[in-house]
Amino acid sequence: MRLVRVGSRGRTTIPKRIREALDLLEGDVIAFNVENANLLVRKLIPEHDEILTGVGGSFCEWVSPEDEPAWRDL
Repeated sequence: MRLVRVGSRGRTTIPKRIREALDLLEGDVIAFNVENANLLVRKLIPEHDEILTGVGGSFCEWVSPEDEPAWRDL
């Protein structure tokens, strides 16, 4: 178990050890879910995940470098 703090804007950093274990890379999509007062986070793999298969290429517009400034303060 790794402990991290949530910042004033609700942001946190996924610890390096966890990113490496999940092979999380810049631009990857992760899903958040709440179950029994627990936060679950999982990496979505486009070729194998029905959530991403259903939306097709819609996410590509959300992860472009040009969009980063617009999403930075959300």
